[in-house]
Amino acid sequence: MPAPLADPAGSPVDAIASLLAARRTVVLTGAGLSTDSGIPDYRGPGSPRRTPMTIAEFRSGPAARQRYWARSHVGWSRMSAARPNGGHHALARLQAAGAVTMIITQNVDGLHQAAGSDPVVDLHGRLDTVVCLDCGARSSRVALQRRLAELNPGFGGDEMTGVAQNPDGDAEIADTSSFLVASCLRCGGVLKPDVVFFGENVPGAKVRRSYQAVDAAEALLVAGSSLAVMSGLRFVKHAAARRIPVVIVNRGATRGDRLATLVVDAGCTATLQELAETVA
Repeated sequence: MPAPLADPAGSPVDAIASLLAARRTVVLTGAGLSTDSGIPDYRGPGSPRRTPMTIAEFRSGPAARQRYWARSHVGWSRMSAARPNGGHHALARLQAAGAVTMIITQNVDGLHQAAGSDPVVDLHGRLDTVVCLDCGARSSRVALQRRLAELNPGFGGDEMTGVAQNPDGDAEIADTSSFLVASCLRCGGVLKPDVVFFGENVPGAKVRRSYQAVDAAEALLVAGSSLAVMSGLRFVKHAAARRIPVVIVNRGATRGDRLATLVVDAGCTATLQELAETVA
């Protein structure tokens, strides 16, 4: 049986607030929450088809990594300029008020923390950190960006204006053959953004912490996720199995709709702002 939609004659936010009232709520967020910050999503209505690099491709050899880092070098300036939108700030307000106990995010942009949210589980990692695949050393993406700029002076300049950006922070660039890739300063190994690529598993410690949060919660609110991948959908399934309310706010259908107590087809920013005004 499909999940009930919010009554069009009433207020969707009132319906959400009624379900979440006085309940310890965990929030699961996806790319749809960050679109109003200028970061595109993969699966939202009207999103073009994109093919992200897999971990197998990234590990396949220097040419693949050259392609990745060239495109990421150009895209990073736009990704790093993104700022939290009203939806991020609304969730931070709900968290500060005690209505939200934990935010689990599938996003890698760090905008929840920039808005003041704590605690946050970054399921898929963060783009602002880099990890060496050989020695495991972690370092700042800002520092790497400076190194890449020094190795590739002028790359990604005015000629890249208008180039399409992907949700994972890289830009659509066809010719990357001239780009020089930086190696790990500690061991000379292969550097990778500290994010979960397609084909990788979410670290077990993050999964366990997220399950623990859902186990301790009295409701789950999903904001801006199509739940197309199991990394997020499993927590909806877990909440539904516990028979706690599951509320989904998203533009378009999700894989979790049939498990939800309430589905609201709407944008995250305005809905969450109104919810914060009502609850917090």
